[in-house]
Order: sequence, then structure tokens, then C-alpha cells
Amino acid sequence: MELILISKWVTFGFGLFFILIGILMVLKPETARNVLRKAGSTFFINYAEITLRLIPASAMIIFADYSKYPELLMAFGWFMLATSLVLYFVPRKLHHKFSLKAAGILKPVYFQLISPFSMLIGCFLIYSVCGC
Repeated sequence: MELILISKWVTFGFGLFFILIGILMVLKPETARNVLRKAGSTFFINYAEITLRLIPASAMIIFADYSKYPELLMAFGWFMLATSLVLYFVPRKLHHKFSLKAAGILKPVYFQLISPFSMLIGCFLIYSVCGC
């Protein structure tokens, strides 16, 4: 039961993270763009990023059956887990090259336009675990 409670709060925290990232994208889109540019840039950043993604992904999978939307939370968790595992096998330089290309395409105004989606995902995650 303790693992379930920890998973709930990790998922809740991940929802807050999405909301804060959405706010960052609205208020400081160039900063968000610079963060994207750093993905895969060093050995440490690459593998820390991938490994840290495993924590909320696992939490969503563990807590899914207790949430308001078990199928969606389970699917989101498994998607994050699978993509994280795939990224372990993608060469770091290729990952970085992709992030640089994406940052070049995504102008600051695009970050501002997609920020509501980040905030909505965050709200969904928080709502799905609250009151459970």
C-alpha cells in the first residue's frame, strides 16, 4: 500500500511539473527552447533525463488501477516507459541532433501555442489521482 501512495504523489508531482513547464513555455519560451536544445547534449544529461522519465512512468503504471482514468493513465505510463527504454539504445549524439533540429523548428511562439496542452496534461494527471 505504501508503494501505491508513493506512486500517487509522484504522479501528482509530475502533473505539477507539466503545469510549471506550460507556464515556462508561455512566459519564457526562449528558455524552454534552450532546455530542449540540451537534450542528449552530454552523457550525464542524456541518461539522467531518460532515467528520470522512468520514475513518473512507473508511478503512473502502478497507480493506474486506483485512478479515475485507469486506462489512460496506464497507456500514458507504458508509452513513457517504452519510449524511455528505446532512448537508452538511441546513440546520444543522434538524440542531441534531433533535439537541436526540433529546437530550430519550434520557434518561441510555437512553445507559447502548445503550452496549454502541457498545462492540460498536468491538470489531467492531478485530477486523475485526486480523491482516489
